[in-house]
Amino acid sequence: MAEIRNYTMNFGPQHPAAHGVLRLVLELDGEVIVRADPHIGLLHRGTEKLAEHKTWIQSLPYMDRLDYVSIMPNEHAYCLAVERLLGLDVPIRAQYIRVMFDELSRILNHLLWLGAHALDVGAMTPFLYCFREREDLMDVYEAVSGARLHAAYFRPGGVYRDLPEKMPQYTVTHGRNAREIERMNANRQGSVLDFIDDFTRRFPGYVDDYETLLTDNRIWKQRTVGIGAVSAERAVALGFTGAMLRGSGVPWDLRKKQPYAVYDRMDFDIPVGLNGDCYDRYLVRVEEMRQANRIVKQCIEWLRANPGPVITSNHKVAPPTREEMKENMEELIHHFKLFSEGIHVPAGEVYAAVEAPKGEFGVYAISDGANKPYRLKLRPPDFPHLAALDEMSRGHMIADVVAIIATQDIVFGSIDR
Repeated sequence: MAEIRNYTMNFGPQHPAAHGVLRLVLELDGEVIVRADPHIGLLHRGTEKLAEHKTWIQSLPYMDRLDYVSIMPNEHAYCLAVERLLGLDVPIRAQYIRVMFDELSRILNHLLWLGAHALDVGAMTPFLYCFREREDLMDVYEAVSGARLHAAYFRPGGVYRDLPEKMPQYTVTHGRNAREIERMNANRQGSVLDFIDDFTRRFPGYVDDYETLLTDNRIWKQRTVGIGAVSAERAVALGFTGAMLRGSGVPWDLRKKQPYAVYDRMDFDIPVGLNGDCYDRYLVRVEEMRQANRIVKQCIEWLRANPGPVITSNHKVAPPTREEMKENMEELIHHFKLFSEGIHVPAGEVYAAVEAPKGEFGVYAISDGANKPYRLKLRPPDFPHLAALDEMSRGHMIADVVAIIATQDIVFGSIDR
């Protein structure tokens, strides 16, 4: 009788669910997965080593390039680490702005995850809907920082600048008539805060649309229910965080358990799943978008009523205004020293973590008192999730691997850092 052997197959790195840089070596028994071996090393950013050769401020934009789908929470963790080493107080308005943008980033992240997950499983429409909403939030990023993707908006001591009083408007016609341009700019007549407020009013209806398309869709449920199930005990043992952990029924969220910034003042709920499968993680993330919208509304209400400074007045950490710099010699020296030499951070070590959209993103920093980090170690949420891919996909079919990769919501900038 002929000997039957398992065979191995390369999966990726070109596969859309693998973000172009994941190579899986699958051991197959027919179409059933016996073993899945993730090979990383096709991106290798070297962020942690690069940070040792840059000043504390120059290292900040590297955080944007880690999980490049949820940028500002990465910056938040880094800023928290630097601020704790410095013993620095951040103005309360800056903390509210940070929380608001953390939650807008959560919505941005989950929109990309939902659109891409649905596309990987075979649904085209949610992808187009999700990117329509992402466009509005990208415009908000651009309005406050000047960049649509890599914002570098959070700074040690606060944020780069206050929210602009004017929202940028569409001007280029590309064949559109004046009435069409006027319609596109209808909700952009006020400030950036007005525009975000308008978005929060529209967004729950959009989430209803996504759920109408997917939640009770029998094809969607066939592709996600019971796929990649992880028990609560295993999820904790494997180091899961974020929606991957909460989908398995563990109500762990740093925003509630170890509050930072002004999360202790916010009213929101932590959604949890029951079965720990792809479908539960989908439901958890969809509800997280609704809760993030709730938090953003509370921030808008507070920010409207409470003007104030948005960055520390300590000019050894944050630059003086241009007006001060051009009128006062001392401020000019501060400005020059800050941008040529950087901040001198007291010697010590610190770990700062935030509840990023994908889970716990942590920054462990060691300072030797110089103007550069002695050592920077990053704890990305999706690295442990990818490590569990083998366990999650055993016994499933090849097609299910796509759904499992998608439900893990992995981005390689932070995995292969």
